[in-house]
Amino acid sequence: MEDYFRLRQIALATDDLERAITDFQHIFGVRLAYQDPHVAKYGLHNALFPFGLAFVEVVAPFEENTAAGRFMERSGGVGGYMAIFNCSDPLRRGAHANAIGVPTAHALDHDGFVGVQLHPRQCRAAMIEFDHTPGEENLEGPYYPAGGDGWQHAICTDVTQGIREITVESPDPHGLGQHWARIVEKPYRQEGDGGLIDVDMINIRFVQGPDGSRETLRGVVVATADPAGVMARAAERGHAPDGAGFRMCGVSFEAV
Repeated sequence: MEDYFRLRQIALATDDLERAITDFQHIFGVRLAYQDPHVAKYGLHNALFPFGLAFVEVVAPFEENTAAGRFMERSGGVGGYMAIFNCSDPLRRGAHANAIGVPTAHALDHDGFVGVQLHPRQCRAAMIEFDHTPGEENLEGPYYPAGGDGWQHAICTDVTQGIREITVESPDPHGLGQHWARIVEKPYRQEGDGGLIDVDMINIRFVQGPDGSRETLRGVVVATADPAGVMARAAERGHAPDGAGFRMCGVSFEAV
């Protein structure tokens, strides 16, 4: 098997999934690809949208005391929930993370799909997942979180081409960047007050947060053919400007 490692999906949390579904489609011109019935056992509903060949997932709790619900309570609704890496060797990467002190929170094994979710407390900022779907080496091939095959009909790049990078905020961005670099086994490059980990598909940028603030997956930079239109439609849907972008589902989306 070809060796590969890429950041392909982010997961966000909301208390209003129906609004989020409408907002993503209206603002970014993306299509709903899949809603996974299996996440109901965790007390969640979800929705998955292709941003080019990467994905944004939104989860919403419908029961008390879910992991996503606790995350929203702790965070006050600020920050992204998960960073999900597709790779050829999720079990090896999970074992490496365990060896450096980041334990496994959940092991996933369904119909050939294998995944390792790491404990968010030791990940810091957001939960990290390593997973593998047989056939996903072809980026337009099967992808288990999107229901296997069939998600490809939802690819629509007229407005939105993909996700360029995520930004992760910390009062100690270098420390957090170096920590994530050890987990994902990629080099951390310092750039001024922050830094960068280069990963296939989506880069990870670490930025300075206020002293005493929480570490969070703070922003998503989206490549689009119509940045001004994205911002205007976000305003129409009631999402106020947030720096260079707008706040939705706990993160700041910047259209470039």
